Amino acid sequence: MRGITQFSGWIILLSGWRRALMAFLAGALATLALPPYDFFAVCLIAFPVLVWLIDGAVDTANGGFMRRVLPSAVVGWWFGFGYFLAGLWWIGAALLVDAQNFAWALPLAVVGLPAFLALFYALAVLIARCLWSDGLGRIFALAFGFGVAEWLRSFVLTGFPWNAIGYAAMPTPMLMQSDGVVGLFAMNALAVLVFAMPGLLADRRHRRAGLVLALVLVAAHVGFGFYRLHDAPTVAEESTGVRLRIVQPSIAQDMKWDDGARRAIFDKLIALTGTSPAPGQSKPAVIVWPETAIPYILTRTPEALVRIGEALSDGQVLLAGAVREEEGVPSPLYYNSIYAISDRGEIIGAADKEHLVPFGEYLPLEKWLRALGLQEVVEMPGGFSAAMSRHSLKVNDHLAFLPLICYEAIFPAGLGYSGPRATAILNVTNDAWYGDTPGPYQHFRQAQLRAVEQGLPLIRAANNGLSAVVDPYGRITDGLALDAVGIIDASLPSPIDPFWGKPPGSVETWTVLMVLLAISCGYAVLSRRRFD
Repeated sequence: MRGITQFSGWIILLSGWRRALMAFLAGALATLALPPYDFFAVCLIAFPVLVWLIDGAVDTANGGFMRRVLPSAVVGWWFGFGYFLAGLWWIGAALLVDAQNFAWALPLAVVGLPAFLALFYALAVLIARCLWSDGLGRIFALAFGFGVAEWLRSFVLTGFPWNAIGYAAMPTPMLMQSDGVVGLFAMNALAVLVFAMPGLLADRRHRRAGLVLALVLVAAHVGFGFYRLHDAPTVAEESTGVRLRIVQPSIAQDMKWDDGARRAIFDKLIALTGTSPAPGQSKPAVIVWPETAIPYILTRTPEALVRIGEALSDGQVLLAGAVREEEGVPSPLYYNSIYAISDRGEIIGAADKEHLVPFGEYLPLEKWLRALGLQEVVEMPGGFSAAMSRHSLKVNDHLAFLPLICYEAIFPAGLGYSGPRATAILNVTNDAWYGDTPGPYQHFRQAQLRAVEQGLPLIRAANNGLSAVVDPYGRITDGLALDAVGIIDASLPSPIDPFWGKPPGSVETWTVLMVLLAISCGYAVLSRRRFD
């Protein structure tokens, strides 16, 4: 342990740009715990380094409260900046699809967004510093701070909880089961609690208690996952008997809205839809196309509906991503939608996207920003309009889906809906914007966890991947690789009851956070009494 003690001492004594650089590198290192790398052990290095940096971030001047805590908040910001810059750099790829119009915004997306998101981690460390004490108490304080910050990140300014820390602790289905008990926001805090515990290796007095607690939490996490999956039905046993087909066409993003390519895109989708099933397999009852797959406004192009009806066999239903147009004043409204289309070429249902992407699908402060010449990335007059509420998409009397379009699947909260009870989650998306980068893998992992939380299988159709069928335990039953062209023919897994009878929510989140807060406060009080 002497080497760790020396190393921690060196970290604590860093100052100025060296301390900022170390925090930045620790945050960047932590992103290796995220998909597609899933090397979660790096967090057992990154977070102890953060603990030691906070230990050393003390203003020696006899100033006020902010003078005492501000150096720690700066450390938190640099840690967050490294984490979000290394984890979200691929967002810039979307702006290069139409580089002529949007390349100028690359610094804002690649550097500006991480710089903004880093403010949440600065807040996390600021909260922790207010409760800081020696030994084990400061680890609980850091976990509480990150738990609150990640919760805020899920809804402030419409929210962007992408790459929440908790995902680093859930790289496999066995390690995902705890999420169905306490939910992502509590998992964020508990993950930091465990990841930061090796910071006590340099503390002889609290080392043993901290490591024992970490081992107990890890054993509970792994043990519950093993028990849950051991008791779960096999993939063959859990089938509803409903056959479905997912179509992954892998259309290049720069072709999707090309007028000259529309017919070829539509022909490709129709051809994949009509592919004969493997010998011995029945025809699928439900066929799923990705987000905005239909290259036409269907209300203006009835011949497209006719072709869809001709391509479907008797009783088949197509669930297809499309742009839906609605009469509006003074101009039409456009929605990012999923249509349900019958074998007669009739639209029998539709679900619109409720949670739109700022600057991607709509322009915040539209009046002022349009006056400056800005526009949203998606090529749609006036951008998309948001649905007023979410409702299930009914296919028949026995089958309904919870529709999540694109990045709606990254939000663990606010997934309530009206209408018939959902049999599965339907996530349609188009990640071709981001090419072969970590983005599509990160997006898929987050959708995968929604299945575990909701107790519903996930049917995911992505334009260029990753398309998959995932059971309610988070196990992938079938899938297609990134940029593959093809179909998935699979049986729809059966839903299960969530652990508490409903998905984990605020009760589970705040129970965990309040326990962490109480322990942090207790240690802080004891620590101050000891030095009084």
